[in-house]
Amino acid sequence: MDRLQQIHLWLGSVLPGQEFTLSVASADASFRRYFRVTLADGSTRIIMDAPPAHEDCRPFVHVAALFGAAGAHVPQVHAQDLEQGFLLLSDLGSTTYLAALTPDNAGTLYADALGALAAIQRASRPGVLPEYDRALLLRELMLFPEWYVARHKGVTLSEAETASLHDVFERILAVNLAEPRVYVHRDFHSRNLMLSSPNPGVLDFQDAVHGPITYDLASLLKDAYIHWDEEQTLDWLVRYWEIGRRIGLPVRSEFSDFHRDYEFMGAQRHIKVLGIFARLYHRDGKDGYLKDMPLVMHYLRATCRRYAELRPLLRLLDRLEPEEVQVGYTF
Repeated sequence: MDRLQQIHLWLGSVLPGQEFTLSVASADASFRRYFRVTLADGSTRIIMDAPPAHEDCRPFVHVAALFGAAGAHVPQVHAQDLEQGFLLLSDLGSTTYLAALTPDNAGTLYADALGALAAIQRASRPGVLPEYDRALLLRELMLFPEWYVARHKGVTLSEAETASLHDVFERILAVNLAEPRVYVHRDFHSRNLMLSSPNPGVLDFQDAVHGPITYDLASLLKDAYIHWDEEQTLDWLVRYWEIGRRIGLPVRSEFSDFHRDYEFMGAQRHIKVLGIFARLYHRDGKDGYLKDMPLVMHYLRATCRRYAELRPLLRLLDRLEPEEVQVGYTF
């Protein structure tokens, strides 16, 4: 029996006597798929299809309860079958921030997003989510030499280049690991935030951890899928920092220190993302992320230029990508 047949049988058991139709809602970078269930009365639900051989629904259910209790608008779990890998969820709509954002509404939408993030962070407690520890941060960084450098660019690093790259990784990790720690969504960006009421709807949080406070800010404001002028993102970052201080979030007392944390956290994320996008293409046959690599590279280069400790990485990037790509607004 294929997965679609299993889904229909399971829905028949959890929606007894109700007629429904299925349509594809979305797929993500993992093995998960999402279908929109439309009932006879026109109401809708979302079914998450997470094959148990590859995915585990339990973290999603756990984090949904955690973030929902914090005040974030997350999908309600109406029914679950963890053995088969099915969840029936409330429908937060079909309009992502990426589709909705314009220069006119960006201020309002980002204020909503930062408010939701602050609520999640304010509810943080240690020991509830996995730690975003050194081992995990480093494992993510190592995706870059394996998948981006070696596989995607076909470059073999010399011993000196490898040593230099690892030295840069250590410098980045030292800053990351010294940050105050909160709940981290880990993919808090325009494709996982939905235009909804209340706004935003928050999705794709199953990999949440307890880690550096600036991680989700770097995901949101240095988004791989949409680019804003740095003056604008700095304004949003300052506003978040000021509100964070007022409501008791563990932000640095000086904005300059907070901004440096954010920059180094962004570097870690962008190094990782280049590796992930390369892996999605070469291992999983998903080429849709290749077009987003230049913007990620743009962010990484900008940070490396700004900090002397990261300039050895800039030299390596210049060898890998000699042609600088000009990045403009995308909506």
